[in-house]
Amino acid sequence: MNGFASFVKKETLHIFRDFRTMMIVLLIPIVLMVLFGFAISTEVNNVDVAVVAPNRGDEVSKAVSRLQHNPYFTFKGFINADEIDHTLRSGNAMAVAVFDNDFNKKSALAKDAKAKPTVQIVLDAADVNTASSSAIYLQSVLTENAMSKQTLFNTHLLYNPQLKSAYNFVPGIMGLIFILICAMMTSVSIVREKESGTMEVLLVSPVKPIHIIFAKMIPYFLMSSFNLLTILLLAKYLLDIPMIGGISGIVIISLLYLILSLSFGLLISTLADKQFTALLISAVVMMVPIMMFSGMLFPIENLPLVLRPVSAIVPARWYIDAVRKMMIEGLPLMAVANDFLILLGMTVVLLGVSLKKFNDKLE
Repeated sequence: MNGFASFVKKETLHIFRDFRTMMIVLLIPIVLMVLFGFAISTEVNNVDVAVVAPNRGDEVSKAVSRLQHNPYFTFKGFINADEIDHTLRSGNAMAVAVFDNDFNKKSALAKDAKAKPTVQIVLDAADVNTASSSAIYLQSVLTENAMSKQTLFNTHLLYNPQLKSAYNFVPGIMGLIFILICAMMTSVSIVREKESGTMEVLLVSPVKPIHIIFAKMIPYFLMSSFNLLTILLLAKYLLDIPMIGGISGIVIISLLYLILSLSFGLLISTLADKQFTALLISAVVMMVPIMMFSGMLFPIENLPLVLRPVSAIVPARWYIDAVRKMMIEGLPLMAVANDFLILLGMTVVLLGVSLKKFNDKLE
């Protein structure tokens, strides 16, 4: 154990002496957080909409029909008023249109009476992409005919009433940063030893091969944990992310994601013989799937049907989804147990496959 601790210390000192590595690991996350938090925003389509309508008369039916035939929205069915919060939190719908009890009657009398029919729109604003572009357009769809234009709308934005883009991008950039930094640094570090020939020297030392691998991973895990702390502080005090779900749950699932990312780096090191190859796989090949298929920039619902199953094998999708729910919607860790278990399963599989392939190469 003393030999293992000494090897961890040696690897840590080696990282601290490499100024370029330190800048990559510590500076890039801060730069990306600031850029994505302040400078970037996107739009969305295929918004899932549920409807609350106690009396489903002709006017309500016409409005729902317009929703069903509009490519921007996806009608998710009728629900009861007491199911609104659960429907939004569970992700079954991104918006809910609530028609008042006398909507059909008031619509018929709207031209001759002061009474106006009311539609209340409740939006999940945790994802600013959805909320910012959906509210006005949803109103226009529901008020398409002459009678409905007398309708009085009351719109409520939940979880992100200011429509801040940072609320959407901070969980996404966390998912991107951690897997890129951990995978890239770990893979390059191990491949560098193989390329320079020092790996053979290390393997004949008293330290066991598996201890050599973990000794190389531990310093990057600690540095990534420091990155996690930095990002959470920036998110809280610079970007005003609420984190109302509790910081402990966010930290727990983030540490699991760090281990998964380090396992990715170990797997890449078994596939690459050159540092450039390892860098290319970790920084380029992995970046595109994360940005396109994780929900970081574009909602999963926007993907073509044939590509949506691909997103299920991207670990960042499940991490981003969980962190977004805990940070913005205020859900506890238990509420995202499905995401947590998927990440845990991916971590076990990746770590097991990586260690097996590494041992096979040694033999």
